[in-house]
Amino acid sequence: MSADIILEARELTKEFKGFVAVDHVNLQVRRGSIHALIGPNGAGKTTVFNLLTKFLPPTSGQILYKGEDITHRAAAEVARSGMVRSFQISAVFPHLSVLENVRVGLQRKLGTSFHFWKPESTLYTLNDQAMALLESVDLASFANSKTVELPYGRKRALEIATTLALDPELMLLDEPTQGMGHEDVGRVVELIRKVAANRTVLMVEHNMNVVSNLCDTITVLARGTVLAEGPYGQVSKDPRVLEAYVGSTEEESA
Repeated sequence: MSADIILEARELTKEFKGFVAVDHVNLQVRRGSIHALIGPNGAGKTTVFNLLTKFLPPTSGQILYKGEDITHRAAAEVARSGMVRSFQISAVFPHLSVLENVRVGLQRKLGTSFHFWKPESTLYTLNDQAMALLESVDLASFANSKTVELPYGRKRALEIATTLALDPELMLLDEPTQGMGHEDVGRVVELIRKVAANRTVLMVEHNMNVVSNLCDTITVLARGTVLAEGPYGQVSKDPRVLEAYVGSTEEESA
């Protein structure tokens, strides 16, 4: 495995009661890149993502992270090693403040994540670090707001901030612009571009405009197999990709 490959799938396969959802998928994600998984409805994108992030066990195949076999490791163990995932739905604590949400992510570094008997004041040492993260995602002015009151696009930005709090080497973003209006999409695209400056990003995305403007490499899935791979300019002209999308410019999420 080349040193510039941070994540690799080899012949990754997943069957559900005889149905092959992912069929011998090979994938390599290069360090420092923004890599997208795309494909029409039912292509297997979300299943591949769940396999890579250890939320599903593969039927067969191998997953390597930083050269180590993680095929049978638990999701939490993989996350602690620097591979951190966000989800399609917002996964923040709605009734905590924006600052408190980020502080929860930072708390892991103190080794006090389960010290429920300690007063909140013991976490105040994390406030400056939390505010710096909020600044990085343009949420500093919302620090004391209840998360439940945030607009949807801002909640997704907060989710990225809480992911960054875990100091990931590899960020996996699941449909980061799903359900957003044009203005929010633009804000999140720029945010992803910014946070990817010093890390690797693998994302499942349905918005082709986002993919074309943001991603270095695109892997196109169809019926659980890799249909094409390369930069957007290459895959967007591939006859097999055009056929899979049946002329559509924007896919539905898997």
